[in-house]
Amino acid sequence: METTRKHKVPEMEGFQARWYAKNRGTDAQLAQYRRQADQVTAGWPEGAEVLEVAPGPGFFAVELAKRGFRVTGLDISHTMVEIARENGPDVDFRQGDITHAPFAAESFDFLVCQAAFKNFRQPVTALDEMHRVLRPGGYAVIHDLNHEATGADIDREVAGMHVGVVAGFTVRQTLGWLRRRAFTAAQFETLAAESAFGGCSITADGIGLEVRLTR
Repeated sequence: METTRKHKVPEMEGFQARWYAKNRGTDAQLAQYRRQADQVTAGWPEGAEVLEVAPGPGFFAVELAKRGFRVTGLDISHTMVEIARENGPDVDFRQGDITHAPFAAESFDFLVCQAAFKNFRQPVTALDEMHRVLRPGGYAVIHDLNHEATGADIDREVAGMHVGVVAGFTVRQTLGWLRRRAFTAAQFETLAAESAFGGCSITADGIGLEVRLTR
């Protein structure tokens, strides 16, 4: 039976959600989303159906939609869904929990999840639901903090955000705090092995990990 993690990170609502969205909407961050969208979608067929889990303010989902994919976003935060709908009217943003995904089996060709997996209380259940809603041959891409990222790695990441001195200090402190909740590559491998996916491939990059899981 899966062990439920203590939920030490409250859901982002209200002012906190809007502050986060503002800091994620800088020119440098949007440029990063564009680069990531190009990388993640390489080889995807036009018109593929994509689910983004925990899209937050929706900037990455919008970039996916701009590339000709049919995108759905599922976020547990009511405020984030409101913000995302303002940012991306061409994306189907819905409020809900990935551990009880409100979708039929085999609904999507691909799935992405950025900077949120470490906050899931039931990570194996979340992976099982991702597996269920993917079509055979589809895959999930999870980007998240690496628990083994160094302070220097975080400094370089924040410098690249160009958010200013005060906001930069806050973001640096937040990333350091969130890193403590994040998984190591070995822990991700264990979770994937326990899930319906049965395994995964992992690439480390800067402060993050890219985890790919194939249906």
